[in-house]
Amino acid sequence: MAPVARGEIEPRRFHPALVFALLFVGLFALHLPLLRLPYFWDEAGYYVPAARDLLLTGTLIPHSTLSNAHPPLVIAYLALWWKIAGYAPEVTRTAMLVIAAFSLLGVFRLAQRIANTEVAIASTLCTALYPVFFAQSSLAHLDLAAAGLTVWGLRAYAEDRRAATAFWFSLATLAKETAILAPLALFVWKCSAAILPVFPSASCPRDAGETPPPQPPRPVLSEAQGTGALHSGQRSLRSILLLVPLIPFGLWYAYHYLRTGFVFGNPEFFRYNVEATLHPLRVLLALVMRLWQTFGYMNLYLLTLAALLAMWGPPLQDKARPRIAGGIQLSFLAVIVAYGLVMALIGGAVLARYMLPVVPLVIIVCVSTLWRRVRLWRGVVAIVALAFVAGWFVNPPYGFSLEDNFAYRDYILLHERAEQFVEARYPMARVLTAWPASDELTRAYLGYVTRPMRVFRIEDFTAEQLMSAADRRSSFDLALVFSTKYEPPYPLLGRWHLWQEWKARFFDYHRDVPPPAAAQILGGHLVYTETRHGQWVGVIEMEQVMEAQATR
Repeated sequence: MAPVARGEIEPRRFHPALVFALLFVGLFALHLPLLRLPYFWDEAGYYVPAARDLLLTGTLIPHSTLSNAHPPLVIAYLALWWKIAGYAPEVTRTAMLVIAAFSLLGVFRLAQRIANTEVAIASTLCTALYPVFFAQSSLAHLDLAAAGLTVWGLRAYAEDRRAATAFWFSLATLAKETAILAPLALFVWKCSAAILPVFPSASCPRDAGETPPPQPPRPVLSEAQGTGALHSGQRSLRSILLLVPLIPFGLWYAYHYLRTGFVFGNPEFFRYNVEATLHPLRVLLALVMRLWQTFGYMNLYLLTLAALLAMWGPPLQDKARPRIAGGIQLSFLAVIVAYGLVMALIGGAVLARYMLPVVPLVIIVCVSTLWRRVRLWRGVVAIVALAFVAGWFVNPPYGFSLEDNFAYRDYILLHERAEQFVEARYPMARVLTAWPASDELTRAYLGYVTRPMRVFRIEDFTAEQLMSAADRRSSFDLALVFSTKYEPPYPLLGRWHLWQEWKARFFDYHRDVPPPAAAQILGGHLVYTETRHGQWVGVIEMEQVMEAQATR
């Protein structure tokens, strides 16, 4: 009897339901202090209002906010949870943790299939603790769901299960439109592999990671060559199934066009995310940022550098440690390249969560490299894991999005306390502020205030915007000012004037005026201020309110 291949027995060691339960319980326990937090930034600005519209009216096109044309799978998922368990932040965040646990299960099963169980456990742990993934795990965004479904699609692809591959990638595309990049990249790669025989097979061999024995050279114009060419053609035809996700993708946008008259969201959304992003210099800068987000962001560089250093030495010889199949690695590379290039071309905000579908692939390959080449590889992975946990709390020495670690919690707590102060002391006031605080004050269901307040909105808290508002000070009674971004005290590129100029020109960078200076510009009195880990918020009472209170 032939020996059973390692790849055939390892997937049965841990039942998927058990792994999922362990992952969910772990995530839930770690996120327990965060579950009751009000909604944050894009959650409050689009995703929660859109899901609430679906819950209340049954329409897939939101009406309380401008449609961004994002596919409806995650929105419908949240609405279903609210229908069953009730509308509350803890319900929303628990629902997203279910998605996060399912995504990590996909990472585990993919790594187990193409490598082994040890690599799978380490890769899943690193992915779960990676600050961007961890922070996004309980936030009502689309990217983590799209990433998880993409990983499941890649697992089916590695096993050459074509129908399952089309199914998972179709779901990923219905979670977020950019998930279409993965199957398209794989389709191009499969066609290239079929045409150019120098490429290894794109599918995983039955015994995952085994290096096939060397083949003798084939004679020119042999019958085997003709059979191989025929099989390559058949593989190309089967690759057409990778284009199946284009069907739900196209159907959704056709429906959106029929309902709204726009294909890719409202005109301002399309302008900001596509038309305004195609300057050659901006594309180059965005590409560098995307590469950093894929290989180095939030302490990820420790893992990638460790893997690169390990490549200088030979593989360990104490036991067989096969590498991930070359075709799988090249398939991963095709997906990573597609995401890097396209995400450099589109997306007004260069957010790290947009790259979540490819970061687990980098982690799996790097962990597998360490497993093959470093005797103390578990110690290296433990150091990386600790660095990721530190990234939850310690802000990096460069600008970053607040949603990428616990900075989003600092933001929510600052705004929650300041807006409760405003509501309690000035319940009928007209409040000057900027988005997203304008939505937090006018939409009580977001969790910041108990009833809507009147808002006078400006774009940001630059000196120009505040001076323009000062000329209309009769239109508002007080101002709620806050930091709209994190400014590191000692930025790495802080003294490079050209970088500051590029950020302002291409990436909407601006400097917010702090509360004391804002009060001076507006001609008011600072009555509330609070800072937290580099972020701040302030409430400024205008002179007419002070005078009215003095006459009482």
